[in-house]
Amino acid sequence: MQTPTPTPTPTLRNLIGGSWAPSSSGATLDVWDPSTAEVLAAVPLSGPEDVDRAVARAAEAAARWRDEPVPRRARLMFRLHTLIERHAEELARLIVLENGKGIEEARGEIQRGLEVVEFAAGAPTLLMGEGLEQVATGVDTDLYRHPLGVAVGITPFNFPAMIPLWMAPLAIVCGNAFILKPSQRTPQTAGRLAELFLEAGTPDGVVSVVHGAGETAELLIEHPGVAAVSVVGSAAIARRVYAMAAAAGKRVQALAGAKNHIVVMPDADLDLAAEAILSSAFSNGGQRCLAASVAVVIDEVADALVERIARLAGAAPIGSGLDPENVVTPLTTEEHRGRVAAWIETGLGEGARMVLDGRGRGPSRGFFLGPTILDDVQPEMSVAQEEIFGPVLLVHRVPTLERAIAAVNGSRYGNAAAIFTPDGGAARRFRREADAGMIGVNIGVPAPMAFFPFAGWKGSFFGDLHATGKDAINFYTERKVIVSRWPDRPEAGR
Repeated sequence: MQTPTPTPTPTLRNLIGGSWAPSSSGATLDVWDPSTAEVLAAVPLSGPEDVDRAVARAAEAAARWRDEPVPRRARLMFRLHTLIERHAEELARLIVLENGKGIEEARGEIQRGLEVVEFAAGAPTLLMGEGLEQVATGVDTDLYRHPLGVAVGITPFNFPAMIPLWMAPLAIVCGNAFILKPSQRTPQTAGRLAELFLEAGTPDGVVSVVHGAGETAELLIEHPGVAAVSVVGSAAIARRVYAMAAAAGKRVQALAGAKNHIVVMPDADLDLAAEAILSSAFSNGGQRCLAASVAVVIDEVADALVERIARLAGAAPIGSGLDPENVVTPLTTEEHRGRVAAWIETGLGEGARMVLDGRGRGPSRGFFLGPTILDDVQPEMSVAQEEIFGPVLLVHRVPTLERAIAAVNGSRYGNAAAIFTPDGGAARRFRREADAGMIGVNIGVPAPMAFFPFAGWKGSFFGDLHATGKDAINFYTERKVIVSRWPDRPEAGR
């Protein structure tokens, strides 16, 4: 009997100037299926030659694309939207394959990305300038928006379709060329999206994909041909990218880490709150920048709420994201699973009390770690301050709303915070006083629609203009003001 020949692992290619080409470096990393620990592909670690070629071709394309009439750019977005809708299920399954998240969440990710494409299709209105005649005698003033040139997007593993779609459609519809450096953990989704951009009619060089890891990202950030950099990553990565790009005189938006709190008041619907916390804290393995990390619970209902969450989390099915029955899906790499497990030990060492231990739960193959709940967590503990980015919920008990708000504001992060209560006065005080850019009222994941900015505060964002919404239009364009006077010509009246 013949031994079957193993199928060779495909090596991904870069998209440069409208053509897919191998990286010149020859170095690669493995791309894993988190549910099975099987290798899916090899992703190249692109070097200086690849980056130089990509930026040069993008700059050439940008010089032509900026002259494309805005309505035609908008029509490109309509065609792209149709193609993404047509291939939505294919994209969702590809996300699950290389990221591991649940299929329903992957479908939701595609929908969120489509909403940005829809917003970008409004470019003829969004890119309008302003004008005022007679600002002084015989003087008029007008404002126009101009593209920047070449923009770079450096995207994370946890939303391999949505976050590239936060960036690329808006950058392109504003008249720029866009280079995507996707996460080396989830590069295949980015490649498929780029194929759809090309199929929609995006001119060669207007969209590029350059694969790689940290060194590739730094080459793009520092390249003199790049005008703007968008990044989503950990606090350390975002801070470093912000510093590098700003030092090089580039426009930069850096979306960073988070430590999101959900406050539960005594009058809250505890069943509603428990379900919302379960989904927020444990979906996608807790690997979301809006995931609930800390439940801040008023003392008198703390026991009842923790019991509800523990019961739901303890019964939650764990397994592959392709099975819609599974609530808890794997972490993206074995290394990350080890880091999350180490944080659990740290929390116990700092005095937290184990309510539910997820270590050792789930299938033996793959990078699984079940829902974990640590109670009696205090704000000064490192687990309460640092981003864990895994399926670990911390419970902090407080006597009053004032103390709950203080707990939220004591974090150096400020991405999102939520409150569960039917009391309008308490909700209003919370939304006014909580130091976070996105606030939920009886909503566990306060993710804004595409026409609003993704408005992280404090250590959750570095820059001035956020992703999505009108902020993104301002980010991807430069404003030019024209002040004009036209002296009367006596012969003009003849």
